[in-house]
Amino acid sequence: MSQVREARYTRLCSTKNILTVNGRFPGPAIKVHKGDTIYVNVHNRGKHNITIHWHGVKQPRNPWTDGPQYITQCPIQPGRSFRQKIVFSTEEGTLWWHAHSDWARATVHGPIYIYPYKNSSGYPFPKPYADVPIIFGEWWKSDVNKVLTQFIEGGGAPNNSDAITINGQPGDLYNCSKSGTFKLNVEHGKTYHLRIINAAMNLILFFSVSKHNLTLVAHDAMFTKPLTTSYICIAPGQTMDVLLHANQNPNNRYYMAASPYSSGVGVSFDNSTTTAIIQYNNNNNQNQNQNSTPSFPFLPRYNDTKSAFDFIRSIRGFPKENPFTCPTDIKTNILTTISINTFPCPRGRSPSSCQAPNTTIFAASMNNISFVTPKTDILEAYYYHINGIYRKGFPSFPPYVFNFTGDYLPLELNIPKKGTKVKVLKYGSTVEVVFQGTNLVGAGIDHPMHLHGFSFHVVGYGFGNYNKSKDPKNYNLVDPPLQNVVVVPVKGWAAIRFRATNPGVWFMHCHLERHLSWGMETVFIVKNGKASNETLPPPPPDMPPC
Repeated sequence: MSQVREARYTRLCSTKNILTVNGRFPGPAIKVHKGDTIYVNVHNRGKHNITIHWHGVKQPRNPWTDGPQYITQCPIQPGRSFRQKIVFSTEEGTLWWHAHSDWARATVHGPIYIYPYKNSSGYPFPKPYADVPIIFGEWWKSDVNKVLTQFIEGGGAPNNSDAITINGQPGDLYNCSKSGTFKLNVEHGKTYHLRIINAAMNLILFFSVSKHNLTLVAHDAMFTKPLTTSYICIAPGQTMDVLLHANQNPNNRYYMAASPYSSGVGVSFDNSTTTAIIQYNNNNNQNQNQNSTPSFPFLPRYNDTKSAFDFIRSIRGFPKENPFTCPTDIKTNILTTISINTFPCPRGRSPSSCQAPNTTIFAASMNNISFVTPKTDILEAYYYHINGIYRKGFPSFPPYVFNFTGDYLPLELNIPKKGTKVKVLKYGSTVEVVFQGTNLVGAGIDHPMHLHGFSFHVVGYGFGNYNKSKDPKNYNLVDPPLQNVVVVPVKGWAAIRFRATNPGVWFMHCHLERHLSWGMETVFIVKNGKASNETLPPPPPDMPPC
């Protein structure tokens, strides 16, 4: 049973009410085995509507309880409950759950541990000594609902967070935070399974541990070839399974630290650093160890795109362990721009309430369509053939072709259209999506793009404009990683492939929360196949009403 309710928490010298699950921040871990099906009863005891999304869980033939508000369900209203079915299939490693309504996920989130099949031989690496969640977040001193309201009403960018957190704690470098800093006690010679989740709202992060290497073994609950590195780069929504070998001097203490990667020129962000501490269990020198100053790890600079993508591009899939082969015979090609935009200040609105450049309001789009969230859910409208909720015909190609990543772009390109357009896919079709970043509004930045209901192969990255004649020749079709969030490079592109074998309605969006709020999203509708196990079943009886 999960109760969504408010609880009082103190951080950064001040106390406020936050929305939690069962009073905990971060929320409780869900622990399952590969292939399990579980049920979670969500009771909304808060003041606002809520939905819960099971991020990265593919939910085969079960979009009804996927969770995004007004996409696959209406929200759970205060005082109401919803029994959510969660169908695990091929996932193994670490995923997470989070609220998918307004900005509630800032504090409503927690980890999902997916262990191997109960009777299997285990992971394709030696069994670690212990599991350790490492959950990154952002903390605002003010009410996060007010942060959302102020930037939507003002038309500008949201206020930056006041701290980055590890497991809910800002760490030693912030005021009033040292006593709460997360500490990991380790045994010398043991290996620890770090289950790393970036639950931050708007920050891609670098993460490193002083004097210890990290070995990546899974990404978004799909195994990778082991990658040993001194740092990782992880975007909002992504999860990584990382092995840490406790093999350093046990008389010393060591910081683990995370700080932002933000490539946007002139884009404001919380440029601070969160820390936690690794300390060795050393009975002979326990008191001395507790008081020693931890050493600090190397972290790339905030604008070090090369370091970010050196890591990201080095990740390789593990075909022997992964459940899907990469499609090579593509039937559906989609090239979509992902842009920051602006709308003119609405007539009758005070110019002071239009705080984007040149007295405009910020927006965001895919293929020049800024998504308008409907007032009832798209999945219900699709299943029951209800007209007027959404329109088919999300374009497979940008409506305007220009130098997408150029420095000087015509102002008229800044203004997108508004709409609730979806892309319909035939069951079983092989799909390639190329995400093309743009520099509209001078706001080129990296975008973590997330697709619900699927793991996709990341087959290519590049900077500049995608070239359909040249760039596919450099795709990795041998061992591309399987992910559910791909980071599209600043002023660049990324290409993914998947098979549309999960019928239903599936959300695709940027996982930077401000971009989602501005409209950088769309929906895929996968039609039914011919067999009974290829069709969408009816909804559960207790779907929340609108």
